[in-house]
Amino acid sequence: MKDRRKLKLKKFYFHPITIFVFLSALVVVLTGILSLFQTQATYNVVNTNSKDLEPVLVTVENLFSFDGLKFIISNASKNFLSFAPLGTLLLSLIGLTIAEGTGFIETLTKRHFSKIPKWTFTFLVILIATISSLINEVGYAILIPLVALIYFINNRNPILGIVTAFCGVSFGYGVSIFIGSMEVSLMNYTKTAAILVDETSHIALSSNLIFIIIATIIISIVGTIVIEKIIAPIIGKYKKEEEMAKTEQYKTFNSEEQEQILLEKDKYEKKGLRSALIVSIIILLIFVYSLIPNLPFSGMLLDMKETIYLNQLFGDNSYFQDGFTYLVSLVFILSGIAYGIGSKSIKNDKQIIENAGKKFSSLGTIFILIFVASQFIAIFRKSNIGLVVTSWLASLLNYLNLTGIPLIIVTLLLIAISNLLLTSPTSKWMIFSPVVVPMFMQSNISPQFAQIVMRVADSMTKGFTPLLASFVIYIGYLNIYNLHKDKPFTIRKSLQIITPYFLIISATWILLVIGWYIIGLPIGPGVSPTL
Repeated sequence: MKDRRKLKLKKFYFHPITIFVFLSALVVVLTGILSLFQTQATYNVVNTNSKDLEPVLVTVENLFSFDGLKFIISNASKNFLSFAPLGTLLLSLIGLTIAEGTGFIETLTKRHFSKIPKWTFTFLVILIATISSLINEVGYAILIPLVALIYFINNRNPILGIVTAFCGVSFGYGVSIFIGSMEVSLMNYTKTAAILVDETSHIALSSNLIFIIIATIIISIVGTIVIEKIIAPIIGKYKKEEEMAKTEQYKTFNSEEQEQILLEKDKYEKKGLRSALIVSIIILLIFVYSLIPNLPFSGMLLDMKETIYLNQLFGDNSYFQDGFTYLVSLVFILSGIAYGIGSKSIKNDKQIIENAGKKFSSLGTIFILIFVASQFIAIFRKSNIGLVVTSWLASLLNYLNLTGIPLIIVTLLLIAISNLLLTSPTSKWMIFSPVVVPMFMQSNISPQFAQIVMRVADSMTKGFTPLLASFVIYIGYLNIYNLHKDKPFTIRKSLQIITPYFLIISATWILLVIGWYIIGLPIGPGVSPTL
């Protein structure tokens, strides 16, 4: 009898699509309950003109009402179509499917990527994923499908590739070897908050540069160890690996006819790769030229209304940021076509489109998943629950009145907790900065270091919440490559896989920040952790 009960439990799994529907309903009911108790919070913002703090009242929006339900129904299509991961994923997939359909990615992987030692390749994936946060969250849409495909072709578990890319982008988000969009987003809030204590405070875009360069390398090294030593053994091998290995054996069958076919194929593949390389270099040169201002026909990707170059590159109206995914997709499309023509793997345009269409046919479920996830996230944002909880946590920090290392640790933890419900770094910093920056400065800690604490806390829990918009790409691709369709990757299971990475990287972040503060190393040119 006991065995039968166990068997029944094992057969029952909720698909993540169903879970997102349940979560949406739960949030709607929860808003009705919280609004009955008039749940609200107050946070302060800095008036840039008067330099005074102004209170802002935020209340939980009741969605379990006539107006609330009307909002949910009337905005369903808008929520879906304006959902950021939908557009970026579609654009990247168009490029990847064409490049895959021509054989370009498979040949490139087998000839070059397969020769890279797996530890080295894992490090490179995490490093590139971390650097990708320069341009908001495009790394999720580009790297997750690309790395999964490379792992699959290279006889490694694509599930491991998905986890590696997702963890690299999420838990290294906000640090990079260059100054990027994060500086532009956070700096103004840091500056206005610092003025409350010292009107002469100056926050430069490069004020965190040394820290983020070293942190990027450290996090990539630690992440590589966690992936290869802990997560890879847990995930195990992909069951299709043995079948692929057999296919390789047949390919190397020793006969004159087979050898001639392989030599011919090798010649055309090399020719195709050369063509793809030439096209890629030309596109790259055009791309770089488009980022140089004040030259003939240059600066196409810059917002020339801005005076500072970084604002031209990473500002709110930057063409570079808005068009980056499309440009990457274009590289894959044109390089893939060049490879197909050079290697003679494609005969005409109809074959390219047909091959790409076949690759897209397996992606139907992920778009349904994106639809329900977009509704869940839109409902939660409309509820204001994340804003209310974040405001409470900021008030708690203010109430505790800590100094020194305890202040740094508690600030890290409170911002990291708030990140589970409010994933936008600018929204969090808007609420926390008028509290955190003055407290740090009064404790002889620089506002620039306060900004580091913010971005580190944001990275600590970035990927550990289904409220992260790009989490849907992660869980969607886990299920695309899942061989056991009767046992889908649920939200719980998806989080469970990355828990070791999340815990170890979080501990690494905390130790890195505290160690940096104690030693007093510069965090940027001419900027130290203390005043």
